[in-house]
Amino acid sequence: MCLPKARSCARTSKGRCNVPIVVKLDDVLHDRRMTLTELGDQIGLTLANLSILKTGKARAIRFSTLEAICDALSCQPGDILRFASSAGPQRGEK
Repeated sequence: MCLPKARSCARTSKGRCNVPIVVKLDDVLHDRRMTLTELGDQIGLTLANLSILKTGKARAIRFSTLEAICDALSCQPGDILRFASSAGPQRGEK
């Protein structure tokens, strides 16, 4: 649920924040043939926190966490996060 002091947070019909950031962690994990549990063990995060991030319910991510995930998965932040503007397709998208 959106907190009242979150200025850029627009409520959806389900009461969740409608943030145009898509988390593609599940896709990257699948490509690397790694489970969420294995990733959590490697970087020292709980399965619960990784699950919140994977499902897109996280409201924020620390750079140190993003760095640890990218290091463990040998990827770039753009491989995990994508900006999905409601204004239409981004450059290079169809």
